[in-house]
Amino acid sequence: MKNITVIKIGGSTFSSRDTTIEDIVALQKNNHPLVVVHGGGGTITEWLTRQGVATKFVRGERVTDLPSLEVVTAVLAGLVNKEITAAINIRGGRAVGISGVDGALVESRVKNKDLGYVGSAEKVNKDILETLLNDGFVPVVSPVSLYSLDRPEGAPGVINVNGDPIAGELAAALEAERLIFLTDVEGIKDQSGNVITQLSGKEAEALIDSGVIAGGMIPKVNACLKALNAGTIARIIDGRKPHALLKEVENGDGGTTIKEKVEE
Repeated sequence: MKNITVIKIGGSTFSSRDTTIEDIVALQKNNHPLVVVHGGGGTITEWLTRQGVATKFVRGERVTDLPSLEVVTAVLAGLVNKEITAAINIRGGRAVGISGVDGALVESRVKNKDLGYVGSAEKVNKDILETLLNDGFVPVVSPVSLYSLDRPEGAPGVINVNGDPIAGELAAALEAERLIFLTDVEGIKDQSGNVITQLSGKEAEALIDSGVIAGGMIPKVNACLKALNAGTIARIIDGRKPHALLKEVENGDGGTTIKEKVEE
C-alpha cells in the first residue's frame, strides 16, 4: 500500500487530542491510510501512584520492574489504547487497537539490564498492519512489545518499549510516505531558540552530537533518521494546535521537516 502516514501521539498531547482524533477520522474518510502509535507516560505515572508502585530511575530513565511492567501493560495496551481506539470509532472512523505483542508486530530485547523490562525494538513483522490497512482500518498501536529476543526462561513475554523508536521502525517497515510526531513543542530549535524548518539527516545527527538536540527530542529524531532510510519524510510538529495533523497533511505548515536531502 502506498502513501501511508505513521502518526506518533505523545502522552503530553493527550489533553488536546480531541482535534487530533477528528483529524484522523477526516483523513481516513478521505482515503489516507494511517497508522497511529501512542505513548502514555503521564497516565502510567498516575496509575503507578494509585497502585502504590514505587517509581525508580537510573540516570533519568524509568526502571520497569515486574510490578511496574504489569501497570505499564494494563495502561498502555488497555486503558490508553482503547480510549484512543474508541474515540476514533465513536466519531465515525474505523480503528483497531493493537500492541506490539499482537501478531508479533514488534519483537524486542532488553535494552539495559539496569532498567529492567525496558526494551529496544529489533524486528517488525508488518503483516498485521498491512492486513488492517488493506481492510480499511486505522491500526492504533500501543508500544508494549513482544519480549522474544534473548529472553531468559521464566521471564515475562511482554516488554516496555518507547513509542518513538517504534513509530520509526513501523514507518521504515511500511516504507511510509510520512512520519509525523505530534509533540508539545513547535519543532526542533537551534541554539537561539528559533524553530529549524528543514534538516537533512546528517544535519540532525550533527545537532544531536553537539547537544542542540537533547532530552526527549533525541529518540524522536533518531526515529526520523531510521525512517529516512526507507524514503520517508519525517515531520515534528506542535500537536497542541487545533487540527495540527490535518493542516500538516494538507499543506505541511509549521514544525520541522527531516529528509535525506534539504532543498536549497
